[in-house]
Amino acid sequence: MSDPARRAAANLTAVRRDKPLIHNITNFVVMNATANALLACGASPVMAHAENEVEEMAAFAGALVLNIGTLTDAWVASMLKAGKKATQLGKPIVLDPVGSGATKLRTDAARTILAETKVSVVRGNASEILSLSGQSAAIKGVDSCNSVEDAARVASRLALELGVTLAITGPTDLVTDGRRAFFIEGGHPLMPFVTGTGCTATALVGAFHAVDPDPLSAAATALAFLGLAGERAGARAEGPGSFQVHLLDALYAITPEELAASCRIREERHA
Repeated sequence: MSDPARRAAANLTAVRRDKPLIHNITNFVVMNATANALLACGASPVMAHAENEVEEMAAFAGALVLNIGTLTDAWVASMLKAGKKATQLGKPIVLDPVGSGATKLRTDAARTILAETKVSVVRGNASEILSLSGQSAAIKGVDSCNSVEDAARVASRLALELGVTLAITGPTDLVTDGRRAFFIEGGHPLMPFVTGTGCTATALVGAFHAVDPDPLSAAATALAFLGLAGERAGARAEGPGSFQVHLLDALYAITPEELAASCRIREERHA
């Protein structure tokens, strides 16, 4: 990705032009928020988790987003079924291991999905990512008690081990495939006070990955887009409630040219 800012603009242009269908098997808490975010950026969301239709839906979609936030055994079965179909068809799969490390169900589900499907991007907070490595992670409910810096120490090795791109979000985001790494600045302090901003990041990665086959590029540029939208929303918001409204407006209003001019993506290469 020789010019990340230009790639971000090109990806946003492609999402708005192609309106890719993004199949989400996601949690009850965020369905409305992530669907609206996908619509605002130009993609087309579908929320479908019934086991007897997920294979058909995955076949239609441009990308599959799996989010384990409100997990049950039946949902794990649906995620695996959809993920195997997407893998068979070469569709991008983005995994959000919400709360992995907090309970055995969540941790086992995330690791099983990684083992049995070809996930290309895992987007999570630092504690969730650390839990996938088998290292101890501090987690409170679904909130991270580890920093991006904590996860960065193992992220490159873990990305290579798992064969995925890791997108670790926090005050500064880190995206790495083990060989290349991008740090993304942006966002706003109000974001942790609104439920679903992390899940929105995952959904947007799915939308960008539907038009960009490079998982590293797709994840980094999607997070740069959300970071800029968060900055703009925060500048107008009076609190968490108005922030949600302004965030949707920003996702809708930011032009590719504005994204190219204002996003902040810094690359580091590993030996």
